[in-house]
This record gives sequence, structure tokens and C-alpha cells, in this order.
Amino acid sequence: MDRGTKIYAAILGTFIVVMTFVFLYESPKVSELNDRLESIKSINEFPYRFKVLRINNGTAIMSSPRSTDVPVSRILGLLFPEVKNKSLQSAEFQSAQKKLAFVQNKARETVMSDKDVSRVSWELDRSWLLQHGITP
Repeated sequence: MDRGTKIYAAILGTFIVVMTFVFLYESPKVSELNDRLESIKSINEFPYRFKVLRINNGTAIMSSPRSTDVPVSRILGLLFPEVKNKSLQSAEFQSAQKKLAFVQNKARETVMSDKDVSRVSWELDRSWLLQHGITP
């Protein structure tokens, strides 16, 4: 290898290492909050994994499967297959909706209990939806 190729390879290698670090880095506070969420049985056993994605100026941005762009019946059908073809007014569907709301609220309260978090903002988990065949 000539000198120019070695320099190019070193720069390219350094760039790849830096970009890998940037994309995979999770702040210690985000890790701590996600560990706290995982330690709560009702959150950890839920079919969707709520998690803190990042913290910006005291706002914890958390993932959510819910959005106004995707009907709640599709989300609940994924989370609770037993309600997939049920009426929106059925007792099973209403129960599933309450479970989702309860666990999402519990996740929010858990994150809000941290002194460094003043509010929570929800971000649609597009990758989770895509993995389940839903295009948001």
C-alpha cells in the first residue's frame, strides 16, 4: 500500500469509528431511566417496550406506538391479538385500551420522577410500526 492509501484508510477508519459512536451512544441518564423502566414489572412485561430516546433541556423524549396517524385499533390489535377483530365498543377492546393507557402513564410517571426531567414528550416509534407491517 502506498502512503496516500494508508492515510485514506486511516481517515476512513477513524470516520467509521466516530460515526458508530455517535449513532450508538446513549447518555448515562437515558440508560439510567431505561433501566428504571425495565425494573418495573407492569412496564417490563407489557408487549411494547416504552423507552427514553433522549433528553433535551429537561424534556425526556420517549417512544410510543400511538399516534393520530395510526388508528388505535391497529396498535391494540398488535399488542393484544385477542382484540384484533373486536368492535371498538367491546369490553375486551376497552380493557386493552385502558391497559395501554395505564402502562404508558406509568412509564411517563416513572421518568417524570427523576429530578432532571421536567416534562415528557412522545415520539412515534416508526421502526416498531414498520417491523409490524404498519406504515405510519
